[in-house]
Amino acid sequence: MLHELLVSELQDLLHAEGQLLKALPKMAKAAHDPKLKTAFEAHLKETEGQVERLNQTFGLLDAKIKAKPCKAMLGLVAEGEETITEGKEKGNDIADLALIVAAQKVEHYEMSGYGSARAIAEQIGSSKVAKLLSQTQTEEEKADKLLTEIAKRLMERAGQRVEQGAHATATR
Repeated sequence: MLHELLVSELQDLLHAEGQLLKALPKMAKAAHDPKLKTAFEAHLKETEGQVERLNQTFGLLDAKIKAKPCKAMLGLVAEGEETITEGKEKGNDIADLALIVAAQKVEHYEMSGYGSARAIAEQIGSSKVAKLLSQTQTEEEKADKLLTEIAKRLMERAGQRVEQGAHATATR
């Protein structure tokens, strides 16, 4: 039963990653900040590797490589697309911060999914699968941390503008 649950979760993750392969280029294109753009482009390459790793896990589990629709990621990607559209009416830093919020929702979903799948793999004694899933989980955690660092810088910059704007208004 745990083996079937693990395969089902891997199928969900495979579909989720497939959606991200399409969404990340759009996010990179929408990003204004060069470091954010680079982060999205780098994570796209990582995601390609994550898909390869997922395919390896199916082989190790003697399971057919097959994606199962991931409704959660469908919703998160749809939110990301809305964020891109709405960002066209906002300042660059605010639009980029909104992109980061959308991207971190995705990262947190993935960290949870990979962590749960890794735990199941460990429980059924599939250490090779657990190692592959752990590697991906670590990449997702690093991506999330990088997004947080970029967001802090953007928020500081946006905060300075607010202070300057308030100061200019107060001195008039």
